[in-house]
Amino acid sequence: MHTFMIIVHVLICVFLVGAVLLQSGKGASMGSSFGGSSGNALFGSSGPTTLLTKATALCAAVFMLTSLYLTYISSGPSTHSIMSDIPSVKESPVATPGTTEAKPETKTEPDAGSSETTTK
Repeated sequence: MHTFMIIVHVLICVFLVGAVLLQSGKGASMGSSFGGSSGNALFGSSGPTTLLTKATALCAAVFMLTSLYLTYISSGPSTHSIMSDIPSVKESPVATPGTTEAKPETKTEPDAGSSETTTK
């Protein structure tokens, strides 16, 4: 379902960009508003709504809904990590200064039968 919604979202994005670029803006007749006969069109009524305008509004609404849905789905708890396939490495704990315990030192004396002799 997640993949399907991403595909729908991308298709709506492409159609929405195309629909917006095909429309002519309100400022298209800006030059004629300063002395032209259609000066009231810029500030007055824009005329009947075209099919492209309605399709753009519908695509914008669907785009917002799919964006919210994908955000909701993505914000849920993750059950799989990209690092879960990599084996973990066990490291020995590193002692920090001040937390190490002093180990009692044990001195070993040479055996009586050993060949080691100390001479001074």
